[in-house]
Amino acid sequence: MIPKMDEKILILAAELSHLPSEASSSHSVELDKLTALELVTLMNQQDQQVAEAVAAVKPAIAQVVDAAASALLSGGRIIYVGAGTSGRLGILDASEIPPTFSMPGEKVLALIAGGPDAMFKAQEGVEDSPTLGANALAECNVDQRDIVIGLAVSGRTPFVLGALAEADKRAATTVGVSCNPVSPLEKIANISVCVNVGPEVLTGSTRLKSGTAQKMVLNMISTGAMVRIGKCFGNRMVDLNASNEKLKARAVNLVVDITGANKKQALLALKQADWQVKNAVLMVAKECSVSDATELLAQNAGQLRRSLESSEGA
Repeated sequence: MIPKMDEKILILAAELSHLPSEASSSHSVELDKLTALELVTLMNQQDQQVAEAVAAVKPAIAQVVDAAASALLSGGRIIYVGAGTSGRLGILDASEIPPTFSMPGEKVLALIAGGPDAMFKAQEGVEDSPTLGANALAECNVDQRDIVIGLAVSGRTPFVLGALAEADKRAATTVGVSCNPVSPLEKIANISVCVNVGPEVLTGSTRLKSGTAQKMVLNMISTGAMVRIGKCFGNRMVDLNASNEKLKARAVNLVVDITGANKKQALLALKQADWQVKNAVLMVAKECSVSDATELLAQNAGQLRRSLESSEGA
């Protein structure tokens, strides 16, 4: 008789063997015979397929962007959930939001199976528990205002499925980002984004094309949501957090670019505005005080374009 654990592993092996992300690529069957240049060339050729696969699911990604923006505008949060590489990509994306958009860190969260330690050291076994995923969501007090985005290349990671099931119970919007069609994640999520990039150059190493695909999707979701809620002006990050010299210099250039002021004028306005780019832009463009700029932004929901076009403070 086969032990229960062994039987479970054999069943899982059969399931994985049917996944595109686990298949052996016909392009790299002799990978270990290639020169360094041949190997790099092959990987580069394969990576070019990722953008095409992402392009094929643009409508679904756009739907997530709108849902994420709505969540933030309603007082909710964007919460990424993943394990292994997927979880680390969620953390990477979430960690970039505060400095780029001055969005409080608690508004875009990332949960990884195994907790913070898993960011630096693989703890793959913890992904096998749906209960741990559900508990992680419950600890965040998720509610109907939030959007929970599950990241799982296979589309079957128990930790992620457990988290999304808990999010669904709490009436949060749920999203599944995977690289394999017709997966459990696709079935449980309100919105499914399946980027089918096919087999990896190194069989089963889903940190490669699959990881790149997830990173591209996350770029679109977070950046798109921030743009939709007014965190930019044109293509300029006017809500950046000028927390170091490089970002302060960038802030000066932003004010110059938008208003036509010289760098000294921009610097003076920024210092008076406590390095808030939107305020500084309004102070220069409308020749108003810091308090007037702050009030004008408040009247226009923080939208710089609407504030500039407003007759108030002119």
